Amino acid sequence: MNAEPAANGGSLPALIELEGVSKRYRLGDVTVTALESVDLRVEEGEFVVVLGPSGSGKTTLLNLIGALDTATSGLIVVGGREIGSASRKELFAFRRHTVCFIFQSFNLFPGLTALENVQFGIDVTGRQDAGAAADLLAQVGLGDRLGHFPHELSGGEQQRVAIARALATGNPIVLADEPTGELDFHTGAQILELLHAQTHTSSRAVLVVTHNREIARAADRVVELSSGRIVADGPPPGGRAEISELHW
Repeated sequence: MNAEPAANGGSLPALIELEGVSKRYRLGDVTVTALESVDLRVEEGEFVVVLGPSGSGKTTLLNLIGALDTATSGLIVVGGREIGSASRKELFAFRRHTVCFIFQSFNLFPGLTALENVQFGIDVTGRQDAGAAADLLAQVGLGDRLGHFPHELSGGEQQRVAIARALATGNPIVLADEPTGELDFHTGAQILELLHAQTHTSSRAVLVVTHNREIARAADRVVELSSGRIVADGPPPGGRAEISELHW
C-alpha cells in the first residue's frame, strides 16, 4: 500500500481523494447502486458535512473511506495510501493509525467503564498520553461518569463516550455517522464545537454524516448526496454559521 504521487504539480495530496467511485450490492437477482461515480477531495483541516436523506449513500461513503467496505469500481486514496488493493494486514494498520470512527450505534465495550473505553482508543494506536482519556471525557461533559459502564449511561452519554474514544486515537481523519443523533441540542452543539475544533487544534479532517440541514450550516463545506450521487458540493448557502446560531 504505497503513497500516491501528488497529481497537482508536486503539492501535497489531499487527505481523502475519491475518483469515479461506485458501490453496488447484489440482493438476490437485483443490483442495488449505493454510490455512483463519486469524485471527492477533502483537505487537511476541513470540516465537511455529508448531507442527505436515508438511503442516499452517506454511510456507504463513510465506510468506503474508512476501509470498512470495498468499492465496486474507482480509486480511493486516504492519507496518501491507495486502499482498494491493500492487504488485510495493511488495512488493519490503516484503520488503526489513519481514521477514527464515531458510529451511530456507539459500539462501546459493555464490560469496560467509560474511562476504559476511551483509554482503549489510546492503547490501540500505541500512543502514550497519560490523563488524555479523563480529559476527553471531561470535554464531552462526562467527567463525573468515568467509572460507569455503558448500561449505566443514557444513549446520549454513550454517544459522548464514543466520541471521546474516537478523538483519543489522535488519528488524522474523523468519520462521524450522525454524531448528534442521540443528543439534545445543548449537548449536540457542544459536540459539534469539539469536532470543529479538531480541524484547528489538530489539523484533522472531519467528515460528519447527517440528514440534519441545520448542522450543515456549521460546516466549512457541504457535500450533498441524492440516490448515490453528489448533487452539490460547496460552502453552506449564506456562508458558515456559528454553532451558537444553530437550532433544532
